[in-house]
Amino acid sequence: MARQKGIIKLAGTIGDITFYKTQDGYLAKERTSLDATRIATDPNFIRTRENGAEFGHAARVGGVLRLAFRSVILNNKDNRMVSRLTQRMVAVVYADETSVRGERNIMDGETVLLEGFQFNVRAPLVTTLHAPYTSSIDRVTGIMKVDIPSFIPVNLITPPGGATHFKFITGAASINFETKEFVMDSHESDMLPLDATPTALLSLSNLVTVASTHPLILLFGIEFFQGVNGVKYSLRNSSYNALGIIKVSGI
Repeated sequence: MARQKGIIKLAGTIGDITFYKTQDGYLAKERTSLDATRIATDPNFIRTRENGAEFGHAARVGGVLRLAFRSVILNNKDNRMVSRLTQRMVAVVYADETSVRGERNIMDGETVLLEGFQFNVRAPLVTTLHAPYTSSIDRVTGIMKVDIPSFIPVNLITPPGGATHFKFITGAASINFETKEFVMDSHESDMLPLDATPTALLSLSNLVTVASTHPLILLFGIEFFQGVNGVKYSLRNSSYNALGIIKVSGI
């Protein structure tokens, strides 16, 4: 793969070189002589088929997670979130120590490896919110919650320019990655001012399936707003909204 330079940008194929546009700019690559039939049947490509099968599985289960949390992720993601989540899912799948190559899967992998994933790398939770908080998952009751002790927002939050208010958001889900079924619950705090007034103790509790036998995943984040003449407007560019997977209970 090569990057196109110069005033004139090309799209299409000339000889064995294909020119195309991506979010990284205009690129070019040499056309391969391999065809899908050979890759699917030639014994020399067995590793390619195994890797492809597992990558495809990782992409599909990543799609299930995104679907489960769609309403929470919507305003809190960057434009590479899908590919980054797929990469993290690949790591989860590769952690499967029981299945043969080509058949490793998320249910036998280590879903706890999803902890720490940031949906918006431009604003990681750890560099946006400096206030302490605790999280817990009770598989028996299905309660998943985040508790935030009192803190002074102006001292412990790194907001974008123009932001005057913020709110916390949580999303919790029990997900059956095999059947693509899930139970999701989300909550948010009241709108709070970005000033020197200490907050009250905040507790955001979510209820999912009682005694679930599926992976449980808890998200926590912060969204920013601008107050103008008494109206709070969301900063829709999402550049500074933070959201991460903070706790996972596997099976």
